[in-house]
Amino acid sequence: MSIALVAGGTSGIGLATARRLHEQGYDVHVTGRGKERLDDVAVSDPSLTGHQADGGDAGAMAALAESLGMVDVLVVSLSGAEGMGPIASLDLAMLRRAFDAKFWAHLTTIQAVLPHLAADGSITLLGAISAHAAMPGTAGIGALNAAVEALVKPLAVELAPRRVNAVSPGVVDTAWWSGFPTEVREGFFAQTAASIPSRRVATADDVAEVVALAATNRNLSGTILEADGGARLVSVG
Repeated sequence: MSIALVAGGTSGIGLATARRLHEQGYDVHVTGRGKERLDDVAVSDPSLTGHQADGGDAGAMAALAESLGMVDVLVVSLSGAEGMGPIASLDLAMLRRAFDAKFWAHLTTIQAVLPHLAADGSITLLGAISAHAAMPGTAGIGALNAAVEALVKPLAVELAPRRVNAVSPGVVDTAWWSGFPTEVREGFFAQTAASIPSRRVATADDVAEVVALAATNRNLSGTILEADGGARLVSVG
């Protein structure tokens, strides 16, 4: 059975992707930093195998990949809750933490798993619409997601015939927004839904469907799939 490893697969888009890959017949392994979320996944999704490992820890990720023998599909769905704010007052120490949590963790995971990635395997990364849009307050997080997405094309050529792609979601109703006050979050979701062509805020499973496609379609490489409901076409925020 082919093996899929979803780094950051205990919630949100990562967990939804892990479920879809399992439905497609993969032996799916997910990583998470916290034992509590892994315990939750063990109860809700016993078909998935959880591992406590930090994507930014090269040793832990390499040891995990080695224990799996050969990884056919690597999905890197690592993120943090920081990075937004107006440039005049943007906390640069916070932004560095955000880069550590996402960009450096993506890069570390790729490097650690690569020796154990099948010769015809795939790597799929998670960026975000902030890499392409021009929304106030997103210069920091936009640079972060642009850095992740900038890995795709050179790695697709460098690592061929392995395939490398990314998915760039728009506004998605996940726990990422839990740090915002309820009224702020709901107001922004309503504003977004009213202004984008799809007229709805995406679910984690909406995006996971696209991630699974990028990870498994053998004719996709060097591609960033924009799963944003058309948000890139209009002004949001």
